[in-house]
Amino acid sequence: MVNTSAVNQEALKELANQGYQGRVVSVQHLTELEEGIESHRREGKFDEEFERTRLSSFRYSPPDTIPKPNSLIIVAVPRPQTAAVFTWRDQKVPLIVPPTYTDYRRIAQRVADLLTETLEPFGCQVALSLLPLKSLAVRSGLATYGRNNICYVSEMGSFLELVGLYSNLLCHDDTWREAQMMEACRKCRACLNHCPTGAITEERFLLHAERCLSFHNEQPGNIPFPSWINPSWHNCLVGCMLCQRVCPEDKKFWSWIEGNEEFSEEETTLLLQGSPRDRLAKETIDKLERLDILDDLELLPRNLGVFLRA
Repeated sequence: MVNTSAVNQEALKELANQGYQGRVVSVQHLTELEEGIESHRREGKFDEEFERTRLSSFRYSPPDTIPKPNSLIIVAVPRPQTAAVFTWRDQKVPLIVPPTYTDYRRIAQRVADLLTETLEPFGCQVALSLLPLKSLAVRSGLATYGRNNICYVSEMGSFLELVGLYSNLLCHDDTWREAQMMEACRKCRACLNHCPTGAITEERFLLHAERCLSFHNEQPGNIPFPSWINPSWHNCLVGCMLCQRVCPEDKKFWSWIEGNEEFSEEETTLLLQGSPRDRLAKETIDKLERLDILDDLELLPRNLGVFLRA
């Protein structure tokens, strides 16, 4: 007979060996995850456009490869900021890609492969999910929410990527709990005071996501920034780091920047012009792939233009 506890511990041990952290919870909590999102929707707390573009991708049904899973596995992988340098009018303009963007799909697949290798000898499989991962991470006890609604994990701060998986692994020690905010946030207003768009407020804990810079600069490139967004507020090629850069819990990670993809003036010009993939050199495509923004070509003219055309 397979020792369920030992298999759970072996999976978590292999994750820890890679510098990752994880939790295993019962699949029975799927309905609670869905209800958590649905309750906010029914209460009208989501902007219509945000709901349409961001929440419609969630799937709460197990995949065909594991039709009857027993557990959900949530994993936190420490991730740095990534530097991208664009040459424009003989000047080097360094921009940041936040931790949650670069190599996103590759990291998720790496975690899935690691757990597959670990669990298959015990007759267990895993499959990547399309679940609300922040909610899963916090309810599992892996993470806590910051006042900025970003997930924080011990020894990682918010510099991390979350990976969620289904598994037929039996859950031995279910750590499910109510959502919690970091204790350090209760007397801290750093992110609230430094969010220029008013996305973080005192009136409610839930972020006003429709006002977040990340929501707007991740929109398709043919959608201009709203007139109320001051161009000086932009700080990343995609996404936003303002609330993390002032968060005391992230202080030791502020300078964690890796990579240094550099684009020549010719490459930068083509990106600003919105040139399609078939007009870009292989070298340029390789850089964009390493930054994991090749699929975001259409939004680069708008996002880059904020920093370069000014």
